Amino acid sequence: MSNDPRRNIEIKARLTSLDAARQIAASLATKHLGVFEQVDTFFHCSSGRLKVRQVKGQPAELIAYHRPDTSEAKTSNYHLIRIDEGGQLIAALSSSLGKLQTVRKVREVFLYHNVRIHLDHVENLGDFLELESVVSGDVTESTARQRLDELVARFSIQKEDLKARAYADLLSEAR
Repeated sequence: MSNDPRRNIEIKARLTSLDAARQIAASLATKHLGVFEQVDTFFHCSSGRLKVRQVKGQPAELIAYHRPDTSEAKTSNYHLIRIDEGGQLIAALSSSLGKLQTVRKVREVFLYHNVRIHLDHVENLGDFLELESVVSGDVTESTARQRLDELVARFSIQKEDLKARAYADLLSEAR
């Protein structure tokens, strides 16, 4: 397996109706992956963002990523490492780097070809749609952007609904 980062083209938008977005996602999806309770613990770091994701009933993941803080579609380069000892890793990173923020959410995931459709209810923030169009060997950046644009239109996402920052940043701003 390559040590090169994986890549997405992605957007995040505030939703006015999670139910309406769910109906659209279900009508377009090539696959429904389920509903997941997630806790993301973010840490201070010198570059990009670093978090441990814990999902009920699954191994934890360490995720390091870089993406610009802009509301329009942006490229995210990331490393994802599955880990068995999520709680111990959180304790070690907290003592070494310092914990930045904890984000609790319920995420429903659909697939539309190479695009992950995330319907998120984020504790203390509200409802959001994230679209992550995966760039891979058989999907070029151009195709990834085209599919993302298709979904932005299908979900009727307005420019004022787009969010530039991570949920951890939005929670910090809200406090």
